[in-house]
Amino acid sequence: MECTTFPADLLTAQTRATAAYQALAEPHPDGAAALRRALIRWEAAVFYHPYWAGPRPHPGGRADLRLAARTALARDRQQRGEAAA
Repeated sequence: MECTTFPADLLTAQTRATAAYQALAEPHPDGAAALRRALIRWEAAVFYHPYWAGPRPHPGGRADLRLAARTALARDRQQRGEAAA
């Protein structure tokens, strides 16, 4: 797998979308409408980011971005002392 450097705002948007998606997997007795709206907002920010407007850096760019986001979330949880999900 190639190592790709993504713009900070793109990686942040993907990380927040991943976190929202993971949060939606947990039960929410009061509903999860706010999380669903957040997920849609962050996914749109990733999908329409100008990084994707030009020629693709390589075919697996979006997969690499998702992997980088999951890695960043796991690292943040580890630093906070939380159990990995």
